[in-house]
Amino acid sequence: MKVAAIDCGTNSIRLLVADIVDGKLTDLAREMTIVRLGQGVDATGAFASEAIERTRLALEKYVAQILDLGGVDAVRMVATSATRDASNRDVFFDMTRTVLAPIAEGAVAEVITGDEEARLSFAGAVGDLDPSAGPFLVVDLGGGSTELVLGDADGVRAAFSADIGCVRLTERCLPSDPPSAEEISDARSFVLDRLSPAFAAVPVAEAKTWVGVAGTMTTLSAIAQDLSAYDPDRIHLSSIGFEQLNDVCARLVSMTREERAALGPMHPGRVDVIGGGAIVTGVLAEEIGRAAGISSLIVSEHDILDGIALSIA
Repeated sequence: MKVAAIDCGTNSIRLLVADIVDGKLTDLAREMTIVRLGQGVDATGAFASEAIERTRLALEKYVAQILDLGGVDAVRMVATSATRDASNRDVFFDMTRTVLAPIAEGAVAEVITGDEEARLSFAGAVGDLDPSAGPFLVVDLGGGSTELVLGDADGVRAAFSADIGCVRLTERCLPSDPPSAEEISDARSFVLDRLSPAFAAVPVAEAKTWVGVAGTMTTLSAIAQDLSAYDPDRIHLSSIGFEQLNDVCARLVSMTREERAALGPMHPGRVDVIGGGAIVTGVLAEEIGRAAGISSLIVSEHDILDGIALSIA
């Protein structure tokens, strides 16, 4: 079965075209475009027209790419945190229905719950890991939300979607370049407040391995490895000890925008929000280390996008 999975988050829209055989994915295309769909949603409660237009242009390119590959048997487009929060999301849905029509008449983006987002992330993240390393705590740090999922080879035990992400935190707490000490302190307090329900709902202490997915985590791995350019093969299943992880996070938060932009693996669309992501990651490391005695982060290139593709079959 040949499928197309599209993940439209707060900061990026991503495409995976893959063959599925016996429950395993073989990639035919994997793409990511920063569109910042969630621009201003935290403050206004609505999508900005320019954000919808950026997303439309990226989605049109993905549809053209799918057609160039000969089409697919099925497509699923999932929208997450920003779309759950936007009052004018019908405009977004109408756009996706129109753009997706050439590959699947009647297809439209679907808003999933935070719980389903967490479960799809888990399914995608742990496929290449040794089951004996579980239970796994998978953390999907996105632009508008952060999902914590605990599970093992038998499936998900507990999950929670926290209303905090790199875009939301940056827009709310980090106006300066670089952020002031007071802004960083306030941001950490805000992150702790938003993550507290997640740590109450998910028994983190049961985890043996922490797995981080999505753009903040993969970028932190690339910087920790001192890569000159983003290299998915070197990032996938890389391990970062907490001492090094905290050092990278602290350096990113203290940098100016110009300094962050000059980093070789840094995607231009992440320059403005990676500091916020680093703060969330630092708080996570502190809390996970204390609760579970874990001292390193495993970074996976496979995440909710892979989970969406597997859910189609």
